[in-house]
Amino acid sequence: MKKVKVLVVGGTGYLGQHLLQAYAHANPNANGNPFVFDLAFTHHSSPPPHLLVDAIPSSIYFQVDLKTGVGFEAISNTFGQPDVVVNCAAISVPRPCESDPATAHAINVPSSLVQWLQSFEKRTTLLIHLSTDQVYEGEKSFYKEEDIAVPVNVYGKTKVAAEKFISENCPNFAILRSSIIYGPQTISPVPKSLPIQWIDGALAKGEEVQFFHDEFRCPIYVKDLVAIILALTSQWISEGKQMQLLLNVGGADRVSRVQMAEAVAQFRGYDTSLIKPVPASSVDRGVKSPADISMDISRLVQTLKIHPVSFKDGVRSTFATEARQ
Repeated sequence: MKKVKVLVVGGTGYLGQHLLQAYAHANPNANGNPFVFDLAFTHHSSPPPHLLVDAIPSSIYFQVDLKTGVGFEAISNTFGQPDVVVNCAAISVPRPCESDPATAHAINVPSSLVQWLQSFEKRTTLLIHLSTDQVYEGEKSFYKEEDIAVPVNVYGKTKVAAEKFISENCPNFAILRSSIIYGPQTISPVPKSLPIQWIDGALAKGEEVQFFHDEFRCPIYVKDLVAIILALTSQWISEGKQMQLLLNVGGADRVSRVQMAEAVAQFRGYDTSLIKPVPASSVDRGVKSPADISMDISRLVQTLKIHPVSFKDGVRSTFATEARQ
């Protein structure tokens, strides 16, 4: 049976862990011929969490410094050239990017990763790169991929620079402009607060909580994002044609933080009067945030025939999955 080598860069993060689980349990086939995934992942901290390693025993892992590229040679020697690389690694919180732009640029623009891929004689690797909806200015609703990227903060600027670097230096790529990613907790719990779980915890206290009413996103359920990445992987392996894709990757709904909180409250039976709508301008977050970066996802739907779930259905699935864990 054919083995397809997949490397997840940033495999210990939220999306990375969900991806590794999905690849490990997938039953893919190319034109009716089944194949199996040979998995590897990178981590920055040492060692990777044992819960993750134990859950995916067939995978191998490598410590890599994305700033310097130290660690990639070990992957070449032990794992070899991947068929697919999924880059989930980033400094994705806008405020730290604002306070240290140089580090944000060094991590978020994957120059060492791309240079490593260029070291292979064959140009047969697909790079799937996670970008962000924060490349958009936020002055209108439902941005399309062809709209000009005008980021308003350092995080967005580093992601635009990454997109440019990849499109100029990689023969095969899929750049995914992702919105807020939400869903159940990972095998090895991540330290950052997750959107649905944070809202749930805040409202469970029975006290009034402020939420922005005037910032809009299209949050995507993590398992939809994983399905999109697996579909791109299968398409690449099946067809082997040149791929240069840019896709908006969001959920089915344009929602404010208030509407997100209301969906959680309605599912959990909390008092919705605890949700106090406030303007985003009422809080100084130390970084400029775009107001409306909702996205048109028609290209995604047409290209992969995947229809992301509604926000309410994603919330329901998140709680149902966590109840089973």
